[in-house]
Amino acid sequence: MLVLGIESSCDETGLALYDTQRGLLAHALYSQVKMHEEYGGVVPELASRDHIRRAIPLLEQVFKDSGVQHDAVDAIAYTQGPGLAGALLVGASVACGLGLALDKPVLGIHHLEGHLLSPLLASEPPEFPFIALLVSGGHTQLMRVDGVGQYTMLGETLDDAAGEAFDKSAKLLGLGYPGGPAISRMAEFGDPTAYKLPRPMLHSKNLDFSFSGLKTAVLTVVKNQTTNICEQDKANIARAFVDAIVEVLTAKCVTALKHTGLKRLVIAGGVGANQQLRASLNAAAAKKHFKVFYPELEFCTDNGAMIAFAGAMRLQLNPDAAKRDYAFNVKPRWPLDSIREI
Repeated sequence: MLVLGIESSCDETGLALYDTQRGLLAHALYSQVKMHEEYGGVVPELASRDHIRRAIPLLEQVFKDSGVQHDAVDAIAYTQGPGLAGALLVGASVACGLGLALDKPVLGIHHLEGHLLSPLLASEPPEFPFIALLVSGGHTQLMRVDGVGQYTMLGETLDDAAGEAFDKSAKLLGLGYPGGPAISRMAEFGDPTAYKLPRPMLHSKNLDFSFSGLKTAVLTVVKNQTTNICEQDKANIARAFVDAIVEVLTAKCVTALKHTGLKRLVIAGGVGANQQLRASLNAAAAKKHFKVFYPELEFCTDNGAMIAFAGAMRLQLNPDAAKRDYAFNVKPRWPLDSIREI
């Protein structure tokens, strides 16, 4: 089965072709980071317009790179939500228009399900069941995953997600956008003893998260500086921030594994590329005797490959999941735990 995947939920346009026999045949991705950089964050209208410009050229690129013809596709999967409404509409319209033209069925995919399943694209994929820490830009969630469509929410953020805290704290330090990679790089040069920031909900009796207070703590440290912050002081604050957020994420993952008795942990989403988080989780895995799985670095951010793969997995379980109904709609707000087993 050959599935075309289309991702356009926010500021990356991604297309991919996944074959259930041969694996990932081709994928292409365009990031809008440079365009949004001067605004300090994603501008929804600009994002939507750029998806329109990029979608068709990327579509042609993946077909050229894969060497297959358009009519060889068996189904088209697209991100139906959650995300920016205008951006989602671009991907949905391309998918449904192409489906109509080629007489191929289409299938709407939950964006976060794509992230959850993306580690299965790795050369050594995890087996079900596993605990998944989903840490993308606007989401921080711990899930128990028993199979495709079998997701149980264990804990989630009560306010800012980890990715949001990274971006907002980086902005407070004058590091620009996107803030996550910038603050992580600066933290490498920081003194871990210079500042001590709070570990929100570290000792709570649940698996929920809260990072708004950590961002506020960074703001307080910055405001307490009587002179302009030098680069070393920025690095010290960045180190304190990263250490705090990594400690909380690691502790919650270990607790989730202990409570469920599972021994496999999957990390998905953009923050999963963070090297400090990976190092902390790898150390915990060695000490606590569990195994941790990560998506390939190129699949940590939004991409078409994860959507094509998620579509293929769903269609293998239920070939009738895709429909020849091209009157599309999108779901900007769509809770992951509302997704049910096929």
